[in-house]
Amino acid sequence: MDTQTIAAEGLPALGWALHGGLLWRRLATARRDPLTGLHTRAGWTARAERLIAKHPGALVLLVDLDDFKAINDTHGHAAGDTVLTAIARRLDGWCGRHGIAARLGGDEFAAITTHPGTAGLFGLRAALGEPVTHHGHVLPVSASVGHCYPGRLPVPTLTDALSAADASMYAAKGHGRRNTR
Repeated sequence: MDTQTIAAEGLPALGWALHGGLLWRRLATARRDPLTGLHTRAGWTARAERLIAKHPGALVLLVDLDDFKAINDTHGHAAGDTVLTAIARRLDGWCGRHGIAARLGGDEFAAITTHPGTAGLFGLRAALGEPVTHHGHVLPVSASVGHCYPGRLPVPTLTDALSAADASMYAAKGHGRRNTR
């Protein structure tokens, strides 16, 4: 075989391999929130459903930052971005290797873990409530957290678990912000 034949046959394959790699990277990027690095709703949902199927005792969380608009309005959107990335790191760290966290949009996050650790929900609430520093300003942060164990539901689906966690979160907000239910 001469080099022209090899080049004629090999170049299209190389081009398709390169194109496939670029498409894979774009897909992976689309499943990550560009600000926080957490999974987006689409990327998180698929993994969360698998975790629920494998681990009936998994814990599903919804997290909503309290009074987040006031941070943006008072200190600017860059300060808000700093708060969002700090919360994302804290939530992701709390999940550890036993779970996955996501930014659903705005100041709303979700997580699922198969092992909430020794600190549990109160430890998470404390971590989420730590102030964040931005350009010398200490910004107070708090979050309302709702949770659900899908295995305790009549039908242990992610959709039903998120609905129950959402109801739990709003019940916590009804008892004053900075609560966990």
